[in-house]
Amino acid sequence: MARTSPTFRRRRLARRVRQLREEAGMTQEKAAAGLDMSTSALSRKETGEVATSVHEIRSMMDLYDAYDPDLLDLARAARERGWWRAYGVEDRGYVDLETEACTVRELSLMYIPGLLQTEEYMRAIFKADRVRRTKKVFENQVSVRLIRQQRILDGEQPLRLVAVLDEVALGRPIGGPDVMRDQLKHVLQTAEYRQVELRVIGRETGPHPGMEGSFIILSFPEPEDQDLLYIAYPTGSIHVEKEPEVQEASLVFEHLRKIALSREKSMERIEQVARTL
Repeated sequence: MARTSPTFRRRRLARRVRQLREEAGMTQEKAAAGLDMSTSALSRKETGEVATSVHEIRSMMDLYDAYDPDLLDLARAARERGWWRAYGVEDRGYVDLETEACTVRELSLMYIPGLLQTEEYMRAIFKADRVRRTKKVFENQVSVRLIRQQRILDGEQPLRLVAVLDEVALGRPIGGPDVMRDQLKHVLQTAEYRQVELRVIGRETGPHPGMEGSFIILSFPEPEDQDLLYIAYPTGSIHVEKEPEVQEASLVFEHLRKIALSREKSMERIEQVARTL
């Protein structure tokens, strides 16, 4: 299964297309005229809003007097469908972004992070919102989450997870005691993986800056791809790319990571909670 994202392929293609034009010393207006397209159309291609076709890439290389066979391959790849499309999930959403990420930093306040959930636990969560989900959507969302979890053990493109979890989520009886015990056991097992770091913010910590809401910060392997802040809410989500806002969220996350229990103490706390179920 392909572990690459059409959105990020479009972004990389856009950066390279813009770079070719700039190296040729052409303005967008002059290049657009030479390509027989509007300036706004070229601008959308240079920002990755739309993909550039192989035919357009050939025209650009002729106009800019530059040949790059890798660019043609990238243009073909940018039009491929993501694996999640087979499950009714659209591009430019969270799954698309996470597929290309190398690190996920997640603050979770109310439940176990999705990448660490057992199937029965996630089914219990999805059932709580059954009004907005058809049976097909329900099953597709379960399948997609289980596929996403495979990245943690992926030998070629592993995903690193750094999760900070409020202790409140550990005691919330999602799915009932048996489901929760199995879930906490699974968390303990998964937390032993080298690429997983889990820390618990104990109840004794009291108020903390993360109480305003859960969030995720995605980091990517390519230096050109800046960190991205993802925030979900009941009717949708937002992707924040503005560097000052992402940096502020990163500082909050690192602060929470420091005030949380150590990895060893966090495992002990999870074991304690499991024994009370």
